[in-house]
Amino acid sequence: MLKLWKLERKTGEATVAYPFAPLPVNKDMRGKPVHDAAACVACAACAVACPADAIWMSVDPDAETITWNINYGRCIFCGRCEESCPFEAIRLSQEFELAVTSKADLHDQAVYKIQECSVCGRPFAPRKEVDLARRVLDQVVGSAAAWQRDVLDVCPACRRRLDAQRAKASCDAANAAVLLEAIERDAAQAGGADAAGATDAADGGTSAEGVR
Repeated sequence: MLKLWKLERKTGEATVAYPFAPLPVNKDMRGKPVHDAAACVACAACAVACPADAIWMSVDPDAETITWNINYGRCIFCGRCEESCPFEAIRLSQEFELAVTSKADLHDQAVYKIQECSVCGRPFAPRKEVDLARRVLDQVVGSAAAWQRDVLDVCPACRRRLDAQRAKASCDAANAAVLLEAIERDAAQAGGADAAGATDAADGGTSAEGVR
């Protein structure tokens, strides 16, 4: 017995105290994804990148909201969501204890308002995403940025219609300018021809008088 105790003392502890004490983990461990609702703009980049479909977006047209959802029970902790997020709104923590007594506890969500189209009134994009685009364009100097800011509150369908109307007006103006130039050119040519005819007639009259 004394020999076994000496051997154990020399070898040290072969097990850990977990779960009675915290389990030390590697700093690069990929654990539970943590979502920062304040930094998120509901762009759905993480939902597109998630191979397990653990993250998805749901839209409620009546409430004009878009909801970010995650099911930790389906998460495979691959880290694709963290890699794809352009605003670092989701990251993998070192938390790995996800056992729950109810499946509902594995679900988390964040609700965001949707921007309404200023033309047709239909919701078309997360409001935070539109506000982000407006802030970025505010940093751009020039008339193009001002024109783009005017269409940020317009849905893609109305934007296409407005672009078509703007293009048609531009083409009509260009065609009108070309037509006016052609009319002025024809008028100038006609005036030159009349002046040449009058000069020829005057020369002919002078020659007739010389003959007489």
